[in-house]
Amino acid sequence: MRASGTFKVAEFTPAPVPQPGIETGVPVGFATMEKRYEGEITGRSVTLFTSAYGESTGSGTYVAMESFDGALHGVSGTFNFAHTMTTTGRGTDSAYFIVVPGSGTGALAGITGTGGIVVDEDGTHRIWFEYERAG
Repeated sequence: MRASGTFKVAEFTPAPVPQPGIETGVPVGFATMEKRYEGEITGRSVTLFTSAYGESTGSGTYVAMESFDGALHGVSGTFNFAHTMTTTGRGTDSAYFIVVPGSGTGALAGITGTGGIVVDEDGTHRIWFEYERAG
């Protein structure tokens, strides 16, 4: 099945990053986020967000782990999903998005799948899941 929707970042809180003692060309950052979802995907998520990003070049990579509580097509439960994306300053170079196996609860127990996130030119954040669930 495919579920799609939009989301808004309700909260973005940067956090201190332990310094690894290695200096690279772009700084590493860490933050927590809370997102709110509407559409065929409804609910909220809490995200652990890590990035290495160069402001001057617009290039970098992020890695995120999200805990989702809500519904896909009205089917409720919780699950985790992970995603990463690399930008080159001229667009997206690569992206990865997966539902964490075994993380589903409630009516979403047994969920598996992939998905994606895209940001429209007007700033609208879109998300989709291509998923299956047990039962």
